[in-house]
Amino acid sequence: MTKMTKLREQMIQEMTLRGLSQNTQRTYLQAVSQLAVHHGRSPSQISNREVKAYLFHLHQNKNYATSTCVVAAVALRFFYHKTLGRSRVDFDVPIGRKPRRLPQLLRQDEVTRLLAHTPIFRHRVFFLAGYSAGLRVSEIVKLRCLDIDSSRMVIRVEQGKGAKDRLTVLSPGFLEVLREYWRRTQPSDFLFPSPGTRRHLCTGAIKEAFRSAKRRAKIHKPGGIHMLRHASATEMLEAGVEIHTLQGLLGHRSIQTTTRYLHLMDPALRAGSALPDLLKGIETARPSIGSPPG
Repeated sequence: MTKMTKLREQMIQEMTLRGLSQNTQRTYLQAVSQLAVHHGRSPSQISNREVKAYLFHLHQNKNYATSTCVVAAVALRFFYHKTLGRSRVDFDVPIGRKPRRLPQLLRQDEVTRLLAHTPIFRHRVFFLAGYSAGLRVSEIVKLRCLDIDSSRMVIRVEQGKGAKDRLTVLSPGFLEVLREYWRRTQPSDFLFPSPGTRRHLCTGAIKEAFRSAKRRAKIHKPGGIHMLRHASATEMLEAGVEIHTLQGLLGHRSIQTTTRYLHLMDPALRAGSALPDLLKGIETARPSIGSPPG
């Protein structure tokens, strides 16, 4: 949408009014721009049939992942329905169903190995924030020193995903790590400032640090830094944290998002005391020689 300034501004206005994040706005604008480049004209002049043909092209010719195609379709749906006001009946933008896959989990020994292969102390503290408190990387980079409340043992997450404030747990172990971190670095505003600036650390640098640590630790499970949040959520459930409490700690809008971690729990822990011993009261002694089978 480089040559369509008015449409771009109109779309940005619609996205801003609906509270879409800057990252989401960039993604949506890029999707509409790529559609315009593909057809060689303004997206306002592209027909419904051509939009569908473009999405099919992404699937069949570009071999994009289903999740990538879904994001493109959601962006185009927003543009045509919200920005241009096209009717959903007359201008249908189909959205495929993303496959529901369970994330890979890091075991405690793998987290230990990961930290051992993270040479920069600040990166280790960052990873521990994701693991101990279940924070998203976008939430960790924005943490300020004042967000750490040791008197109440909570961490304030300001304007997390979905533009929501929340409180999450500050564990005693992580508090000790943070105190050592403060003694070494003495940050004044952001907990993880970008060197030489007044801004916070960028997420890209941390994601790359995590990938490098994974390689050094020889952890071959697929997944990025979000694996630490997955491990945190699952271990909290296994420790007995109630599902609705966990939903609040993680900042999930829907309980369905939280319940997927039930499927990652150790089956024996998930069943708990409700798992019956089906052999209780059954004679399990080895039959004597010559006894008939069955």
